[in-house]
Amino acid sequence: MTTLASLLDQQIHEREQWETRRHRGPDGPNNLKLWVLACMDERLPVDRALGIHSDTPVYGGDCHLFRNAGGIVTDDAIRSAALTCNFFGTREIVVLQHTECGMLSKNAADLETHFRDLGVDIDHLQVDPSLPELKLEKGAFAKWLGMFDDVDQTTIRTVEYIRNHPLIPKDVTVSGYVWEVENQRLRKPNPGSNTGRERTSSTRESFGVHHPQPTRWV
Repeated sequence: MTTLASLLDQQIHEREQWETRRHRGPDGPNNLKLWVLACMDERLPVDRALGIHSDTPVYGGDCHLFRNAGGIVTDDAIRSAALTCNFFGTREIVVLQHTECGMLSKNAADLETHFRDLGVDIDHLQVDPSLPELKLEKGAFAKWLGMFDDVDQTTIRTVEYIRNHPLIPKDVTVSGYVWEVENQRLRKPNPGSNTGRERTSSTRESFGVHHPQPTRWV
């Protein structure tokens, strides 16, 4: 017979384990040993899309969740991924991007002009005040913004880059998915014009952006 006292003791134990995870390093991973790289867009419901609880309910903690504009690989994304995989027990990475993404809606060259018109010296820009060594080369600002041409292609390329990065252990599983904002459904990325993509805003052309973005990948 299970007693109330035993249930309460178990809840207290689990809560204490949750609170002190970082003290235990790799032996105190999040629930799913998972790191998620996702776009910051408020219309992308990470928990619903992946069927997890990233930070809700309290003491959920299924993953380490990293969000930025576009859900793209940046120096800080790699820094976070490297730490969680090497020191905090993470064994899986999921890249989650979405249709209707604002990173398709403007050409980076136009955004570059916008900042120049504001008087920003984008050719001599310090991107991290705590790390002055990290600087953009002249002409790199538009690339740094990270606008892209195609959500599906970017998801695939992001997965490949993370999977092959020297700071990510080779036994970490890396995969990617696209959330269709228009249809409220998750799918695998499709590099070509496959069924369904024609009805979603997944390319810069769907936003009326006709010129390709500056090449970010090398």
